Amino acid sequence: MSYRSRLGHRSYRFDDLASLLAYASPKRSGDELAGIAAESDEQRVAARYALADVPLQRFLDEPLIPYADDEVTRLIFDRHDAAAFAPVAGMSVGEFRDWLLSYAATPDALAALAPGLTPEMVAAVSKLMRNQDLVSVAARCRVVTGFRSTLGLPGRLGSRLQPNHPTDDLQGVAASTLDGLLFGIGDAVIGVNPAGDSVRDCVRLLQMLDTLRQRLDIPTQSCVLAHVTTSIQAIERGAPLDLVFQSIAGTEGANRSFGVNLALLREGMDAARGLQRGTVGNNVMYFETGQGSALSADAHHGVDQQTLEVRAYAVAREFEPLIVNTVVGFIGPEYLYDAKQIIRAGLEDHCCGKLLGVPMGVDVCYTNHAEADQDDMDTLALLLGNAGVNFLIAVPGADDVMLGYQSLSYHDVLALRHLLQRKPAPEFEAWLQRMAMMNADGTLPPQAPALQRMLALGMDDLT
Repeated sequence: MSYRSRLGHRSYRFDDLASLLAYASPKRSGDELAGIAAESDEQRVAARYALADVPLQRFLDEPLIPYADDEVTRLIFDRHDAAAFAPVAGMSVGEFRDWLLSYAATPDALAALAPGLTPEMVAAVSKLMRNQDLVSVAARCRVVTGFRSTLGLPGRLGSRLQPNHPTDDLQGVAASTLDGLLFGIGDAVIGVNPAGDSVRDCVRLLQMLDTLRQRLDIPTQSCVLAHVTTSIQAIERGAPLDLVFQSIAGTEGANRSFGVNLALLREGMDAARGLQRGTVGNNVMYFETGQGSALSADAHHGVDQQTLEVRAYAVAREFEPLIVNTVVGFIGPEYLYDAKQIIRAGLEDHCCGKLLGVPMGVDVCYTNHAEADQDDMDTLALLLGNAGVNFLIAVPGADDVMLGYQSLSYHDVLALRHLLQRKPAPEFEAWLQRMAMMNADGTLPPQAPALQRMLALGMDDLT
């Protein structure tokens, strides 16, 4: 069915729900590349007026991608919880926005509602929100998960320690890891993006990271961000694997371009859970997403990139992950042109994921050919910190020498923890204090003695 709105003396018509959502999106280079973006700010505002009047129920009656054509659509509809949806079932998108910003939207109410929301509902309401709204709503969403550390608790800011190396050199990875630990980074995961995807290299990295973890008795988890099939083979070879990683997207075709489907993801989850390596929980999956992935795979079905990104969170939700993060500026300016678009996308992704009950983190990042710089990343990180982001990613010096992009540094996350009075995961915080690496007030002591203690435990022969 079509949708209409009127601004002044001009009427606007939108052919279907997919085009209405696309035209209502904030300006985005990826949607312009796909030819589905609003042609003017006036048309964008008109679409938002029309979208505000759409009943939430309509998203259950009008699939954006046909049920028969796409397994992600089938997952969304088959898993929809009508009882959880009931409290907001009679609302329009605009009324839902007002409710989300009201005192009634408590953390408990939002958690109970999450199984009743579809990605399309959540994407729609986010298009009516200002940046401040996205921060306010996300700050009230609590998604708590656990493996060896407990993530997502109030007053906490988790971190992924990303010690990548361009040749997967074990000494280089180990040195970057020790550097990060000295800044109190790594409570969410110590996660290495391998330069290659061989099973041998994956096992080698996993063994080194697990040896480090055991020698220092660190209550965290490690992950080599290889393809899910590589992780399954590593498990079969006896590797000490904690988390199974996979990049995912919001359509069956885009996931196929990553070499995965829902059945394969479940196989990976079952394999990791069978190892029973967790101590405080058994959330064993780690997913990464990013706006524009479906378009880059030519599998977007004419749907805007932000809505498809939120559909990826429905895939993630199915597998009860420990952590999920959007690599918000990594794909490049073809999809998010400048800092304004990157900041907006990061806030959208975090808020929408949390509303769906997904433990969202963000890689606050950009590529060197984007119209953005580190000051812009500071702005996004500060906003996400106030929004209660589950974790942020940090690399040595904010410069990933293997992937060739800019992220946050170890000291950036530490600075945010001090500024916003956030702590690491409780188990990791206790470890830092036990190692005399953190004082009772959360400050880090001089690092040279801490490094000497690490080396005394055998870190010098780790590799």
